[in-house]
Amino acid sequence: MSDKRTIIEIHALETAAGNLNRDDTGSPKTMEYGGYTRARVSSQAWKRPTREAFRNLLDPKDLGVRTKRVVEVLSGRILERRPDLDASLAVKLAETVLKDGAGIKLDKPRAKKNAETDDALQQSKYLLFMGNRQYDRLADIVVDNLDQEDPVKAIKSKKKTIKQIVSNDHAVDVLLFGRMVADDTDLNVDATAQVAHAISVQAVDSESDFFTAVDDVKQDSDEEGDAGAAMIGQVEFNAATYYRYANVDADRLNDAIGDAAATAKAVAVFVQAFLTSMPQGKINTFAQGTLPDLVVINVRDTQAVNLVGAFERPVEPDYIQHATEALVRREQEFDAAYGITPLHTWVVRVGDDTAAADELAERTSMREMLSEVESFVAERLGDRLPEQE
Repeated sequence: MSDKRTIIEIHALETAAGNLNRDDTGSPKTMEYGGYTRARVSSQAWKRPTREAFRNLLDPKDLGVRTKRVVEVLSGRILERRPDLDASLAVKLAETVLKDGAGIKLDKPRAKKNAETDDALQQSKYLLFMGNRQYDRLADIVVDNLDQEDPVKAIKSKKKTIKQIVSNDHAVDVLLFGRMVADDTDLNVDATAQVAHAISVQAVDSESDFFTAVDDVKQDSDEEGDAGAAMIGQVEFNAATYYRYANVDADRLNDAIGDAAATAKAVAVFVQAFLTSMPQGKINTFAQGTLPDLVVINVRDTQAVNLVGAFERPVEPDYIQHATEALVRREQEFDAAYGITPLHTWVVRVGDDTAAADELAERTSMREMLSEVESFVAERLGDRLPEQE
């Protein structure tokens, strides 16, 4: 195996106004950085819309399902193959596969208040992230053993095969974001992508939006003594230019997928999904569907480098212009000081305020960048396929 590394970095500056990611009090999340309060969007809040964007970019078979309702999902796959099978038997066999075969701990969910019956299916004790292909393969094992004298016993005898299917999960999103199973570390999958919390490049104070909700019928009544207000309230929000950062270790991803072309496609899809996705918090109120003003993609063979230190001192208006200049200066200084100049850099930008990024690379479009990133990664990984080692 070559010791060359292929790490793809994503740096982006994006402006949004709203309450993208709120804390337990309903306020936009913040953090102290450089002695100033910054707007913050947690990595988890951006990972989910990124993963949801995969649905429009990849074959669903290459993706995973993150749920506690594993028995429901697997029994459903079994019934898709054998619709004539009794549903209760499909559930029993699904439980056998998951509990006795894969070693996943199952438990009855808490009964709903005032429920007349407790017919809820067992669930895993934790959210389990598992690929659609794995569910399909597990369902096939059940169907293949239905004609046995004792299907339950037959399935239990396939424990090694079942464990291997679940352990060797090649779903793209599972490989990118990882899976942790505290009860059985053999089922853990190390994430090949890292996503940082997005923070504002400037100091930010939250605003409060006072609102009223009008009762349409009350408003039309001549007998009422007001304008029809039926409810009042307030919602906190802020406006910020965020520095967003993520990276993908293409080598580790390729180790799991085993195909350079497929790995390169997965990398390009991750880049696209991360850049074009947006957390949905209060989206109907603020419609925060923005896109980055600046995108810098680096491929390094040294190590991943987060450039957030460019904003340790808050930038002043104009935020995009000054943030771009700070980001470019930070990368150039790091490259000169540590000898970590990227193998290749792409710049996608909008407007004159991002012109300083042309010092890093020639300006290109998102479509061209994604195509070239995929080709670059595929070519770089191509000499490291298992059969060529």
